[in-house]
Amino acid sequence: MIQYHKNINMKKMIKKSLFIAILVALSISSLGFISGYFEVSKNLDIFTSLFREVNIYYVDETKPGEMIEKAINSMLDDLDPYTTYIPESNIEDFRFQTTGQYGGIGAMIRKKEDYVIIAEPYKDFPADKAGLIAGDKLLEIDGKSVKGKSTEDVSSILKGQPGGQVELLIERPGTDKPIKKSFFREEVKVKSIPYMGMIADGIAYLRLRSFTRNCASEVAEAIIELKDQYDVKALVFDLRGNPGGLLNESVSICNLFIDKGEEVVSTKGKIKEWEKSYKTIKAPLDAEIPLVILINQSSASASEIVSGTIQDLDRGVILGKKSFGKGLVQQTRKLSYNSQLKVTVAKYYTPSGRCIQALDYSSRNADGSVGQVADSLKTAFTTRNGRTVFDGGGVDPDISIENEPYPEIAGSLQYNQLIFDFATDFVLQNDSIASPRDFEVSDKIYEDFVSFVSDKQFKYETNLEKDLASLIQDYDSENIEYIQDLEALQTKILEQKEDDIHKYQHQISKIILNEIVSRYYYQEGRVIASLADDKVIDEAIVILNDSLRYKNILLGNLN
Repeated sequence: MIQYHKNINMKKMIKKSLFIAILVALSISSLGFISGYFEVSKNLDIFTSLFREVNIYYVDETKPGEMIEKAINSMLDDLDPYTTYIPESNIEDFRFQTTGQYGGIGAMIRKKEDYVIIAEPYKDFPADKAGLIAGDKLLEIDGKSVKGKSTEDVSSILKGQPGGQVELLIERPGTDKPIKKSFFREEVKVKSIPYMGMIADGIAYLRLRSFTRNCASEVAEAIIELKDQYDVKALVFDLRGNPGGLLNESVSICNLFIDKGEEVVSTKGKIKEWEKSYKTIKAPLDAEIPLVILINQSSASASEIVSGTIQDLDRGVILGKKSFGKGLVQQTRKLSYNSQLKVTVAKYYTPSGRCIQALDYSSRNADGSVGQVADSLKTAFTTRNGRTVFDGGGVDPDISIENEPYPEIAGSLQYNQLIFDFATDFVLQNDSIASPRDFEVSDKIYEDFVSFVSDKQFKYETNLEKDLASLIQDYDSENIEYIQDLEALQTKILEQKEDDIHKYQHQISKIILNEIVSRYYYQEGRVIASLADDKVIDEAIVILNDSLRYKNILLGNLN
């Protein structure tokens, strides 16, 4: 007879988990019968029974916590990517997303082969003050090897209560022996505004990284400071690459430019009591200053509330590329054991009445994927001045500017971290460089880069290669003469591709420039350097210098 030996502690843990689950089941069950949610209580009871049976009778030891987390994540995956479970271990990361601050060393990290390296230290925070630089490889943290650890694992180890000591053993390119660094964690607050300044006579510029807590106050203070220092006659507000954040901060930022009592956004969801209209509650900071807002395909959520509202009220010109298209609102619900649920509770609507949500998560395809809202289903709305705008696809800029083509070779060079490694090598040989506005990647520096990567492995496939390979595969053996012609063309393309590194020197040089400048001047320098060759910035300056054209855009007179 086979004897089943059960672990006493495991049984206690299972009983405790089941007890909590039963209490939840009973509470939801009561709610279910009262409110008609019988299906909720029924299926929760099934799940609780299954979980109990598996944990008691499965042949091997189980991990109840991991099983539950996997079940939760699998369940939420069928909803939308913004409805997520946040276990206690990830609360610090979530706090950083909403507040821009956390306890840690103050550095971005990335994976490289078997180790995690410093990608960029934040200026004047512990990592920077301790002398850590981009390219440093983390060998040990507090005496324990981190070889093979993921960036998430290493990040969780580096973060902690301010005042706690951390000891790192690092390997630095250009040094023979590992280096020890010991310092204390601090409260790290990443600036919501990486750069502000003047980009032309009378034209101020301000970039917002994300909509974290109190960022509206920081934007107001930045504008006031710029006005105190310069004769500011117009403003460029850069939201490109801004993924959004707190809804109330987007409302407050709109309030800086539009009058008190204006509706900025409204939300509508399943629970009617939560539907709300958000209006400006203060006098504006400046309701008259000519304003251009920059957006692109990575501007999402709160960025789209600001740009969509400013557009609907004809308060400023929107410039760049169509935004991401996230018209969903999330709310955080506290769960037991310090965990949380971030759940989509509503859709938001700009003043014209449009929702810019681009993907329909409620109607999935047979393979589980979701599609764009069809053009035939999009509805036309009008701005205050009568201009036509559409829902269901992000915010369309008033003036669209095509991005410079991004060659496949540039993507491969970045993916393989060759530009990053070249910048690390460059810093070892150059103690300083010119200011971010004056430094440029000369032909000499670029040729040094070409030599640097000449013996490195990096593969990429152009779109033309992909199409040609697919065409060859589709031909059958009876069309042998055509296949030979196609293969000859394929060989010619490969020969021409060898010169891509020179053909796309301009695009690749811009990436090298930003990476090198950030090593000496941090995030602020990276932004300043990127503005020197920016078609969108150039167009914003042209529009703001032509008051008649600016007014005509807002009136819909683009001819």
